[in-house]
Amino acid sequence: MPINRTVIQPYTSLEFLARQIVEGFITGLHKSPFHGFSVEFAEHRLYNTGESTRNIDWKLYARTEKLFVKRFEEETNLRCHLIIDNSSSMYYPLREQIDPYNPSKIVFSVYAAAALMVMLNKQRDATQLSLFSNVIEFTTHARSNSTHQHFLYMQLEKLLAQSRPDGARTTATAAALHQLAEQSHRRSLVIIFTDMFETSESPDEVFSALQHLCHNKHEVILFHVIDRSKEIDFDFKNVPTRFIDVETTQELKLTPYEVREAYRQQQRDFVNELKIRCGQYQIDFAEADINQGFDQILMQFLIKRRNMM
Repeated sequence: MPINRTVIQPYTSLEFLARQIVEGFITGLHKSPFHGFSVEFAEHRLYNTGESTRNIDWKLYARTEKLFVKRFEEETNLRCHLIIDNSSSMYYPLREQIDPYNPSKIVFSVYAAAALMVMLNKQRDATQLSLFSNVIEFTTHARSNSTHQHFLYMQLEKLLAQSRPDGARTTATAAALHQLAEQSHRRSLVIIFTDMFETSESPDEVFSALQHLCHNKHEVILFHVIDRSKEIDFDFKNVPTRFIDVETTQELKLTPYEVREAYRQQQRDFVNELKIRCGQYQIDFAEADINQGFDQILMQFLIKRRNMM
């Protein structure tokens, strides 16, 4: 029987690895106390005591001895907007090779977004992708068809191909989020990957933009993408070191132990403020340490998606 090449769409290497990440995560879920999360049954949800039994899937009950209710497409579909900070600071730490298990912040964000796209595709959810630095560099509409999904993977592949930032790109998070909020009129789950390293805007401006998204009825998850050991704990050797700001190219020479405690305290204060302000605006704040793998991202997504249903 001849192969229908119009049906078979080859995976990009990014999509293939993203699928491996998701399959590993799902396998782990089934072995953990969180196995109740429905990541396989796109058309079912657990039956809640007291509701109508009209849509119970009795055939599924015969196989599982659990009551599941059939979901209709309008109940299950979600619009998800993935937003990635592509400023120069996201390329830290610089790596010679692309490795999802030893990533820079931008590589981590790309693979995390790709894994979320696999999850979204399993649920037939519509996906939108935007990239920003000091301007919005790329954005799409939200769609769920396979052609659109493949196009998004190709765009993320292009991002991976830039092992180093293309020049010094600063961050304008507030301006980008305000613009994207103005363009997004239908309620969505907005997932943002950023290190929150701002060079041109105040924290108040950034939170005003996040609040703008919430005002438009979007649900928001802010993943604070960091290399915790370096950027929070300042775990550098106690030898004279030259530090370079990749967004402004400013240089500073110092011995780490001279500023370590003051730096750590400043970072703790900054992160605490992020958590407090996000809590005030009902934004889900989650630390995304690039050295801790992708399960932290997928679990946060599943919890949020379940709460939205």
